[in-house]
Amino acid sequence: MELSVILYLALLVAVAALRLVELRVSRRHQEQMIARGAKKIGDPKFRWMVLVHAAVLLGAAVEVVFLKRPFLPWLAAPMFALFLAANAVRWWVIRTMGEHWNVQVVDSTQLGVVTSGPFRFVRHPNYAAVFVEMLALPLIHTAWITAVAGAMAHVAVLQQRLAAEERVLFANSDYRAAMAGKPRFLPGMF
Repeated sequence: MELSVILYLALLVAVAALRLVELRVSRRHQEQMIARGAKKIGDPKFRWMVLVHAAVLLGAAVEVVFLKRPFLPWLAAPMFALFLAANAVRWWVIRTMGEHWNVQVVDSTQLGVVTSGPFRFVRHPNYAAVFVEMLALPLIHTAWITAVAGAMAHVAVLQQRLAAEERVLFANSDYRAAMAGKPRFLPGMF
């Protein structure tokens, strides 16, 4: 097996391990918020989100190994830069949100509305960052089928997730006042 494939598979394993750590952090944050009066909202789409993330990681590995996708430095370099930038935004979101951050829909608006950090510019910077990450990660080693299929699946799941999440958020007048005029994902767009 080529060195680039080994290193790429190691990157995928590292991303998967990081997701498991994030789930633990999320669970701890949920428990803290619920103890303070927040309410966990039933989210049947959460399992689909988990499935999409797992499928992108597994699909990229399978595509690279079995379809022998080439390592193209001219593609890998910008995709790795996008992947790193997306992760920087994700961790900025996690740090900014503190205990409000978690991976499920929780109505924590009564505990305050986060309007600092990347939330000064957009309502959902984390979703934008995760989308970029899930698109760029497969393309680091030219797994274009996974990148395209994963992006389409992510958009489908995200549309439904956002509808549920924004119903909860916009029900709070403080959230509406702070965020209604901001775009969802990118400053100046959408």
